[in-house]
Amino acid sequence: MLVLDHLAVAGDTLTAARDHVEAALGVSMQPGGEHAVFHTHNALLGLEDGLYLEAIAINPTAPAPDRARWFDLDRFEGGPRLTNWICRTADLETALAALGPEMGAPVALRRGDLRWRMAVPQSGVLPYDNCAPALITWDTQQHPALMLAHSGIRLRRLTIRHPQAARICDRLAPHLADDRLSYEQGAAGLHAVFDTPQGPRELGK
Repeated sequence: MLVLDHLAVAGDTLTAARDHVEAALGVSMQPGGEHAVFHTHNALLGLEDGLYLEAIAINPTAPAPDRARWFDLDRFEGGPRLTNWICRTADLETALAALGPEMGAPVALRRGDLRWRMAVPQSGVLPYDNCAPALITWDTQQHPALMLAHSGIRLRRLTIRHPQAARICDRLAPHLADDRLSYEQGAAGLHAVFDTPQGPRELGK
């Protein structure tokens, strides 16, 4: 089974991505860190229900990686926006066997005391124009969301829009059950609605 793990907002710089989240949700994000292998960096926001949100961008002071960056960041352009959703699984290899090789191959990663494996396509581009979820397995006892300050913000709904939305839904349905997820036919993109102490707030198209 897959479980919704976190959301990612990308920007051409980390400052732009972080400012976008903070303006949209009315909160301050916490510092994250550097990701080896892909040479990106992030800032983090703890959400209710064991979720979190990250602002992510290429680290301009790090060397170029020897492979395409995750989340299709090598081709990122335009303003900061909600670009990816990530689902965790206790058995990454079994999940990949069920969903297909186009979901990527496991890459071992670490940041500080955190250890995890994420399935990343060699191209860096996830299926369905990056509207398919990235898959992750955490190899640490404590989930990173539990290490973040409570923001009082809860995800109400995540909408996955794509011309083949029905196909995405059918493909994931045997493995992922979450009432917060919806699938709509339309131009590729993600839209999230949050309940915050200041009322409903949104990210994405």
